[in-house]
Amino acid sequence: MSEKKLKHIIDQLKKGDQKTLEKIYLENREGFINFSRKYNIEEQDAVDIYQDAIIVLRENAVNGKMDALQSNISTYLFAIGKYKIYHNFRIRSREDLKDDVDLLQENVDFDVNLDEDVLTNEQKVLQKCFEELGERCKSILKLFYYQGYNLDEIQEILEYSNKKVLKSQKSRCIRQLKDLVQKYGGKN
Repeated sequence: MSEKKLKHIIDQLKKGDQKTLEKIYLENREGFINFSRKYNIEEQDAVDIYQDAIIVLRENAVNGKMDALQSNISTYLFAIGKYKIYHNFRIRSREDLKDDVDLLQENVDFDVNLDEDVLTNEQKVLQKCFEELGERCKSILKLFYYQGYNLDEIQEILEYSNKKVLKSQKSRCIRQLKDLVQKYGGKN
């Protein structure tokens, strides 16, 4: 695809040209469904993911994220779809893990004493310092380190408008926690 034609298609998407979007949708739908089969995805799930990818494609065009696109539209669309497939796997694996933990908790009596006496001095200091952080920092750090969410997911959960802002906030929270640990590290 020529650079001129690619730019024209992106411009049409920016303008909200429905025929261009439909053409892209129809030209790539079957190929994407075939592509998704190698990930063992049900066809209906593949269709849903593909439709989400089409929406993201259009939004990215409107927001100027495709202005410097070097690949063709199909490659870009499939990359979005592949990311959505991986995202879908992460969500499902978390749900499966939660189901496993719930099942385990139903069948096993967990009588673990988590009193402060069991914690090491370092853990006690860390726990105390963590509690001194602001609620936003606690939320970010819990989601990232404890629950295993990535920055894109946390951005959505905590409704940050910009991933860079979230990343900076996370770094500040870590720095603040380290400073607190150093401050209280020698005291019990």
